[in-house]
This record gives sequence, C-alpha cells and structure tokens, in this order.
Amino acid sequence: MFKQMESTGLQDLHFWQDSTTGLQAIIAIHDTFRGPAIGGCRFISYPDTSAAITDAIRLAKGMSYKAALAGLPYGGGKSVIIKPVKLSSRTQLMHSFGRFIDSLGGRYITAMDSGTQVSDMDDIANSTAYVTCTQAMGDPSPATAQGVFEGILASAQFRFGSASLANIHIALQGLGHVGYALAKQLHAAGARLTITDIDADKVAQAVLEFNASAVAAHDIYDVEADIFCPCGLGAILSSDTIGRLKCAIVAGSANNQLADPQQGDLLYRRNILYAPDYLINAGGLIFVALKHNGQSNSAIRQKVAQIHTSLSELYQHADAEQQSTSTIADIRAEALIQQARLAASQAT
Repeated sequence: MFKQMESTGLQDLHFWQDSTTGLQAIIAIHDTFRGPAIGGCRFISYPDTSAAITDAIRLAKGMSYKAALAGLPYGGGKSVIIKPVKLSSRTQLMHSFGRFIDSLGGRYITAMDSGTQVSDMDDIANSTAYVTCTQAMGDPSPATAQGVFEGILASAQFRFGSASLANIHIALQGLGHVGYALAKQLHAAGARLTITDIDADKVAQAVLEFNASAVAAHDIYDVEADIFCPCGLGAILSSDTIGRLKCAIVAGSANNQLADPQQGDLLYRRNILYAPDYLINAGGLIFVALKHNGQSNSAIRQKVAQIHTSLSELYQHADAEQQSTSTIADIRAEALIQQARLAASQAT
C-alpha cells in the first residue's frame, strides 16, 4: 500500500467502516498544496479491498492533474464506497459517509461519480458541508459534455485544419449522462455517429434521435471513423484495442482511458492524436468546484470553454517537443503541482 502511495505521490489514505449501515469506504487524498482535495465518490462493487484501494489512488492522482491543468485552486482526491451485497438503508449509509468526510475537516470535498447520484449528495450534505453536486447545485454532466465538445473542436482544428464537424464520422462508446448529452451536441454540429452502449434502450433511442448507426460493444474499436470518442469506463486503451483503432483522433469523456502510461506513446507512434482524458473531461470538475465556491453559471461556462484553448496549446507543445500528448500533459500537470508544493514549503 505504501509503495502505491509513494509511486503516485499520494499524501494520505483514509478508511472508515460502520457495521450498522454496512459502510466500507476509502478516501484517497493525492495533493492539497493547491487547495482542498476535490473528487467524486464511487459506489460500486469491487472484487476485493485491494482493487478498491487501487481505484481510489489512481483516480485521486488524475483529479490532481485535472484540477492543476484546469487552473483550479484545488488538489485531487477520490473516494470509493464498496457496495454492500445487502443494503438496508442507502440514506443511512450516505449519512455515515458524510460523517467520514466531515472528520477530515475540509481536506476532501466529495461529488458524484460512478454509482452515486444527486440524492446521495443530498444525504451526505446532512452530515457535512464538504460536498457538491447536490440538487441545489445541479448536475455536472452537461458541463462535462460541453467541455468534451470544446475539446473535440480543438482536436479537429489541429488535426484536420478545421473545427467544423459537418460529416465528420465519430465512433462514440457509452451513452451515459455525459455520452448521451455529447452525442446530442455532435449530431447538432453535423457529425455522423456510430454508437454503442450496454443499455439496448439507450442505443435504440440514440439511433432514432441522432440518425446514428449502432454496433456491438466489442466492435466499436474496429469502426472506421475520424474520431473515436470513449465515454464509458476507463482503461479501455490497451495495446490490443489501440491496434484495432481506425481513426485519427481519440477524444472522449471517460476517466483513466489509458490502460497504462505506455499506451499514450503507442497512440503517438500510430499517429493518433490523443486528447488526455483529465484535460478534455475537466468540465464537470470545473462545474462542481466553482459551484462550491459560489461562482455564477456564466463564469462556469466561460471556464469550461477554456478547455478548447488549453488543448490547442497542449497539442502545439507536444508537436514542438515531438512527444506524446499524454507525456506533455503529465509534465505540465506535475510542474504546476510542484510549484504549489514549493510555494507551500517556502511559506512555512
């Protein structure tokens, strides 16, 4: 465990169990030098505790990078609740989780993630103020989708010489809250969509609404398209799947898309432009962070729109250095975090 923490630069790892509600939860705090750690809470099943710890640690690091590149005054954190086999009261479990968060005194602020919903955030808010994505604050999914849309425009401009998506073929994987909202924007911009999802009803709806083509989940990697847009689960870009891709750009909303860091270099060697996930999908984090700070919707939209500029600058930097975009994104994020750590050490 300590080796994992050291290799990722994680500051601390917290555990909480409550036999009354069945709560078993982990909070990973990667960095707090830029500000309190912020990141969503996952409420899913895990094969074992080790898998849950690994998930929390890797996601917390990604949140630090995401916050740094988005220019937000926050560090990165993540929490996971191991979904009980039998759940007596989801509300009471979330109340207990809120007490866990509150015990950290503001070092971690939670939000929605896989398996959690607005009502969960409302329940958590009964026990702590360190929570966002409540009903009063709103759903971050539209902001995430808008940021990814801006990132796709920037990617198209860099690779194709035009930000127009008219007749651009996009293979979109995953029709969740973000994926479906993004599909709607892409269709309105004139893109031609091929879609897939494990939910047959969502696929059928998207086919009708967006005049999309549908393929089986395992076939999406083989679709000949201009852009592959992963909007489902992470770790889907491996040596196997990258070898099957027939596209010029990978740009989507999924977190932790690379199965390991080497896959970013593989995309580069295959001349596939990769939009680093923690930069292109930062719209949701921007939304929850600025909402928690009491910022206006107009200020949030303006900040989300800057993802276009940030990605364009990253692409130019990577091109000048002749390195993969994922490598350059990591370097830039680490430099920002190190600057904050240095400033903190000099202040003490």
